[in-house]
Amino acid sequence: MSNVCEEQIFSKVFKTHSKTVFNYIFYKFGNEEKANDAVQEAFVKLWQNCAKVSPEKAKSYVYTVANNLYLNVIKAEKVRLKHADSLVKDRTNESPEFLMEEQEYKEKLDNALNALPENQRTTFLLNRIDGKKYAEIAEMEEVSVKAIEKRMHLALKSLRKHIDGI
Repeated sequence: MSNVCEEQIFSKVFKTHSKTVFNYIFYKFGNEEKANDAVQEAFVKLWQNCAKVSPEKAKSYVYTVANNLYLNVIKAEKVRLKHADSLVKDRTNESPEFLMEEQEYKEKLDNALNALPENQRTTFLLNRIDGKKYAEIAEMEEVSVKAIEKRMHLALKSLRKHIDGI
């Protein structure tokens, strides 16, 4: 019987799931460094408990540990998601009006995303940014696909209300 303690199996689990676990936690944290720390710690815990975790359960184990780490940090710090400012300030080919409108739209979008409850924001970003299917998100969040559909519906409804024409 194989287990996660075998370096080849652990390596495969890491290569297969580390990026999606990172994205999942990053969307919750809104902080790349903290997300990296949570992912690293989750995989360290997997390695420490490798004899107890079968390869089939490794993905679920890592998501659960990473999510629990996130929840512990949130309890301690009361962190809200903040998006990095992706607007490049030194553009020369756009008019000042375009840059101002773009900044206003970005602020509206950030405010609308920050106004969403965490579960709706996470679902929306995983689906629309990472291209995850509802079933994948449901598995990560350990809820039903119907719950994910409802979250997405409510998120889109809220975003439409906050941002005209989204």
